[in-house]
Amino acid sequence: MNYTNFTLLDLFLSIGNLSTLPECILIFSLITVIVIDLSNKGKNTTLLYQISLISMLIGVVASLCQWGIQFFLISFENSRISNFSYIFRFLLLTCSILSVLLSIDYIRCSKMALAEFLFFILTAGSGGMVLCWANDLATLYVALELSSLSSCFLSGHTKRDIRSNEATTKFILMGGASSSLLLYGFSLLYGISGGQLQLDKIASELPFSQYFTVIYIAIAFITVGMAFKLSLVPFHQWTPDVYEGVPIPVVAFFSVTSKVAAPALFTRLFGLTFPYFSNEWHIVVGLLATSSMIVGNLIAITQISMKRMLAYPSISQIGYILIGVLAADPENGYASMITYTFIYILMNLGTFARITSFGLRTGTDNIRDYAGLYMKDPVLTFSPVLRSPSLGGIPPPSGFFGKLYLFWHGWKAGLYPSVLVGLVTSVISIYYYLKIIKLMFTGKNGSSDASTTSIQNSLVSPSISISKSSIEIAMIIRALASILSGILIDPIIGITRNTLF
Repeated sequence: MNYTNFTLLDLFLSIGNLSTLPECILIFSLITVIVIDLSNKGKNTTLLYQISLISMLIGVVASLCQWGIQFFLISFENSRISNFSYIFRFLLLTCSILSVLLSIDYIRCSKMALAEFLFFILTAGSGGMVLCWANDLATLYVALELSSLSSCFLSGHTKRDIRSNEATTKFILMGGASSSLLLYGFSLLYGISGGQLQLDKIASELPFSQYFTVIYIAIAFITVGMAFKLSLVPFHQWTPDVYEGVPIPVVAFFSVTSKVAAPALFTRLFGLTFPYFSNEWHIVVGLLATSSMIVGNLIAITQISMKRMLAYPSISQIGYILIGVLAADPENGYASMITYTFIYILMNLGTFARITSFGLRTGTDNIRDYAGLYMKDPVLTFSPVLRSPSLGGIPPPSGFFGKLYLFWHGWKAGLYPSVLVGLVTSVISIYYYLKIIKLMFTGKNGSSDASTTSIQNSLVSPSISISKSSIEIAMIIRALASILSGILIDPIIGITRNTLF
């Protein structure tokens, strides 16, 4: 009996020490998906969905078990556990699971290639997870390119759609430009640090370097490269075009994973590499965040396409998230940033579940076509009524408490201009969210008297009936989750406290 207990303990400890276990699970899953698709010639689509979802759920369990094992081991040494990589890997796996669930009906109805779609989702997710714990320049760059290229191929998944091809071309060009700038900044750091690749070793060498001009040039190139990845103003031009051109489930995946992987990379890269130059990059990033909040919310008011309208708030949301990055302190860590990111995932995926369902039934994402939706489909209207105020920061949904916690820590950290701009732009965002809700209840759509559910997307085969139950269930679950996360905000904040490297 003792031998059995000892063996199980050794097994758990070995699992805890295998830091790349969640990533290995996803890699094994994507290989399995491709092999099964090739052997079955794309016939058994349900099995492919099940394999991908089960593998991601196993990845979540493995990540949580590792987190618990590390906490158990370190508690005996009276030292502090680094929650950063575990929390962000959990968030990325959550984003991937919810995105796959959201895409089931759309992929089946539009006859997109399922195996390739799941392959790129799993690849982008695994690359983003590596970004959360990578500690050297080479691993960071390879993981970033793995995630970026997978996302780029995912955006061009509908090969016959001209808009998708245009969006992919812009994505490739902007992604290549940003990666080139980032790589040049990395090469400068590698040179002036004496050939070091580890972030902590580079940070220890920089203060003693005589080439401060080169250091500032490296910071400038890395900042611009990351600004492209984060879609910060004025490096945001590609984002609305990509959102408008690619399929809705892909946009949903981009909208949440980019808010997790990119801030995780940015935080690790700047927090570990430039701790002695924090004043310099804090000023620049604060200006970029402030301009993103202003431009994103103001231009969103003028949009007539729902997907394009949601692209500009996503630009402003990254500005809000960066307030939490700049306000990090040893006591609370990145708690406000992580808490708001988690709440944003639930809010935004619920919004895309709504427009996915509406797009499948009508073949349009024009905001005017949402007029009178309450009379045609009350369930489809119920979800945005609960969730859109949360995106705008109206109480009592969770978005209000997330922004309150974020702005409060930003104010305590002395980020007064950014917090004041965030408050004003949050009020502006309430306008265009409530305008859509008002249109759904009071607007009149004279273009067609047919029921919304009887109209089908032009991509959808007439022989395939659209099943709306899974999307409606997803919308209701995420709407309720966005409210419950506001009620349970204190436990969430407690988990994310002291989150440093």
